[in-house]
Amino acid sequence: MTDEATRETADDARGWRTATETALYGPGGFYRRPEGPAGHFRTSVHASGLFAEAVAELLCRVDDELGRPATLDFVDMGAGRGELVAGVLAVLPADVAARTRACAVEIADRPPGLPDRVTWLTELPRTVTGLLFANEWLDNVPVDVAQVDPAGVPRLVHVRRDGLELLGERVPGAEAEWLARWWPLGTEPGLRAEIGLPRDRAWADAVARVREGLAVAVDYAHTMATRPPFGTLTGFRAGRATAPVPDGSSDITAHVALDACAALDTALGLPEALICTQRDALRALGLVGVRPPLTLASTHPAAYVRALASAGEAAELTAAGGLGDFGWLLQPVGIANPLL
Repeated sequence: MTDEATRETADDARGWRTATETALYGPGGFYRRPEGPAGHFRTSVHASGLFAEAVAELLCRVDDELGRPATLDFVDMGAGRGELVAGVLAVLPADVAARTRACAVEIADRPPGLPDRVTWLTELPRTVTGLLFANEWLDNVPVDVAQVDPAGVPRLVHVRRDGLELLGERVPGAEAEWLARWWPLGTEPGLRAEIGLPRDRAWADAVARVREGLAVAVDYAHTMATRPPFGTLTGFRAGRATAPVPDGSSDITAHVALDACAALDTALGLPEALICTQRDALRALGLVGVRPPLTLASTHPAAYVRALASAGEAAELTAAGGLGDFGWLLQPVGIANPLL
């Protein structure tokens, strides 16, 4: 490649954070496409209505902790096409549903068919008294990627629209401090990390909106003990993992350093957050996935079939190596943690 061609390639490249922001949320971006996220990947919300039932149970527990206020907020952050908020409203007890103010936050336009009582916003409401639930939101908050160069120096990774990567400038200031604290790379060339500082800040802003209640983030996640040596940046299109290419044709995602997010909450003077697996969280909310007794098959066949299907769905939501390994970050504000 000539020096001129090299310069042209470099000039076309941007940091992963900027490139992802445009690819996902810019005009014609992935999250503005009409089919929505469900057209490309399957979340816990899409896997089973039992997930919405568990979130509804959590909302009821928050309601009890708050003393059953006249207005109870439920905020679905990163709402996709509103599947979760609609599912939760459909299964809430009537007395709780009557007091619930439901809000979906998503950059895309309001989808058709969503219940009229759901307020559709592109930004978080100023205050929340109740439950703010962010399911697979933080993994789509764009981040920069760092890679150790041949001299042992962490540098920002730049990427062209076609996915070609180049090493850029040395990781600067606050981002370098975040890496040193939360994802130290060492000096071996090729090691990579996603710099989670924008997610910490986004989560802190979300939690700051909760006047009283609970904020929950659910995502693919890792902690200091399990950081992957080469990062987790990937793409998803039509149900399959693909190379991350910031051209707007696929999702671009990376696992979340939930322990870093939780520590920022503690720095704000909030009670200690809880980090657990989805498996443990859903079981604490009553979702156990026990196979029904075979005797039910002979006495009540239809009930047995329904119970068996429910058990299978619960097993998928809590499965090791799958959805059950998702991380849950629960941050109470002014109440006891209702999962404990």
